[in-house]
Amino acid sequence: MHLVPGFMALCCMAVVAGASERQAPARESHRDLQSLDGRDNNRQNPLSGAANTAYRRLAPANYADGIAVPAERPEPRYISNRIFEDQAQNLFSENGVTQWAYNWGQFIDHTVGLRGSSEEILLMSYDESDPLEFFAHGDGEFRTTRSAAMEGTGIDSAREQLNTVSSFIDAWAVYGGTEERLEWLREGPVDGDMSNNGARLLMSPGQYLPRATERGDASSAPAMERLGNLLYAPDADEQAIIAGDLRANENIALTAVQTLFAREHNRIVDQLPQGWSEQRKFDTARRLVIATQQYITYEEFLPSLGVALDPARHYRADVDTSVSNEFATVGFRAHSMIHGEIELEAKASQYDQSLLNRFDEAGIEMEFGDEGSGEIELAVPLNVAFHRPQLVTQLGLGPLLVGLGGEPQYRNDEQIDNQLRSVLFQIPVERTTEMQECLDGPTLNECFVLINDIGVLDIVRGREHGMASYNDMRKAYGLAEITSFSEMTGEASEFFPIDDALIDANDPINDPDILTFVELRDVDGQLLELGSEAADTEAVSGVRRTTLAARLKGVYGDIDRVDAFVGMISEPHLPGSEFGELQLAIWKQQFEALRDGDRFFYSWNRTLRSLLDRPELRGLTYRQTLADVIVNNTELEYDDIQANMFISVAD
Repeated sequence: MHLVPGFMALCCMAVVAGASERQAPARESHRDLQSLDGRDNNRQNPLSGAANTAYRRLAPANYADGIAVPAERPEPRYISNRIFEDQAQNLFSENGVTQWAYNWGQFIDHTVGLRGSSEEILLMSYDESDPLEFFAHGDGEFRTTRSAAMEGTGIDSAREQLNTVSSFIDAWAVYGGTEERLEWLREGPVDGDMSNNGARLLMSPGQYLPRATERGDASSAPAMERLGNLLYAPDADEQAIIAGDLRANENIALTAVQTLFAREHNRIVDQLPQGWSEQRKFDTARRLVIATQQYITYEEFLPSLGVALDPARHYRADVDTSVSNEFATVGFRAHSMIHGEIELEAKASQYDQSLLNRFDEAGIEMEFGDEGSGEIELAVPLNVAFHRPQLVTQLGLGPLLVGLGGEPQYRNDEQIDNQLRSVLFQIPVERTTEMQECLDGPTLNECFVLINDIGVLDIVRGREHGMASYNDMRKAYGLAEITSFSEMTGEASEFFPIDDALIDANDPINDPDILTFVELRDVDGQLLELGSEAADTEAVSGVRRTTLAARLKGVYGDIDRVDAFVGMISEPHLPGSEFGELQLAIWKQQFEALRDGDRFFYSWNRTLRSLLDRPELRGLTYRQTLADVIVNNTELEYDDIQANMFISVAD
């Protein structure tokens, strides 16, 4: 599941960690214990995969001047309005992959990637008079910061970008990459002396992540990103939570999984021998949490998405695990998967009336079950879920985790929900009781003025990182060159229909009717009535009045001008997979490297294996499914959830 590089990393103002943290990278003294910042994992090349090193490139850099100027192609919002706009029509995963996939993807993204940000502003303008622009506007532009250049690049050589976190799947999002942050996160004093810290991670009442005020002075807490609701809340310090990764407040699904794994760490600590030192218990729990994160990623997450890797054989020191620019900036940006709302069910008695009133005021939709059932269903629109971490405590961790597995996520295609494509992180300028419904769906534009488009950011990030064009990136991954737009999309035609009276034959690319859906089908291929409830909840494929290939050709003209990101998400899915050829190739290459180049990966980690063979640790294991971790750390039982949280279960 970036905007920071990566899957569901939605935050668009990623920053480099504070200077004091960068200057003192944490390094463990024990040769068989992962460092915090990724250093020394590879003994032959100690900086391989370490934090604050460059993303590696697989394809040649593509800048307009060969050095740093982004390539000139069609205006990104113009592309977004014709390719990404979803007309408020939901299309769901054809393989029944749940919302846990995009959430886990973001958890992994926040473990392996975070671009360094410069102070250089990138302005992205858009045409308010565009006939396909459906949203009210601000001042005709929005902005982001350009990614920082690696020292010594972008002057006489191609500009390269900085990954500020380690490239290893090492639970960075839980523990952070410096002793300074970790000391604050662990129980015990914050005095610069790690030897007097407890083994457990600091939690707030109810076993939720600690708030910025947990130790008193919020200004002394580690830096966390704050946007949207959290930026303007008068009690932001009371709401903001602190975690290993600075993006943990971004949305309630992400905050929930961060909370789950902090609880898992403490659960393990509590089962370790009491006679062990606090540091030994902490290190052991961290080993197991890292291995669990890896195990779920490779045994459940990737298979559920149809990503089949070559078999794991042994550790290879010659493999560079460093996250590639192509993976971070193109392949792992699967924003189309993100659902427009988070739905959950709970016992109505869990919430008192004052809390229900606050839910209603925030814009959470509520529906009570049949009389006597005691159930309540809640739907949290994404614009409500962004940067509102207190909702995790209010809604309850268990119901949130179950809800993410309750239904399929959106189909991974060219469509992006307008919650992300047009109002990302924004706060409604006005909201009354009558306007409540405009927080989601086709009337979303009635509540919002400002535009912030994740699809635009995906395109812009690719251009400013010098990403290869679509065809050049395919060639870099060993794939055949595509010669036509219809070959790219798998459709029969790349021309606009000439006999459709509803489309302007003289200027079809600027006719809003080119986006209209004319056919929807469910997972069994059955036709669904347009506008029906089934169309809103069961559609997995749709046909528009014009083909995607025709719109792509109308936008780009020449297939060799297509941005890699746009071409990638326009490809048809391979059988049994959520991905087309290019995206699958990017994922396969990167996840094999993250596995094979990690000396501490669970498949060959002898220290981990011998540790778990100790009689006093019998019963502890990293070989847990996500369902296991949820049951072990919440009030939920196995009967409450499906065995594989990544695959939905039919009613």
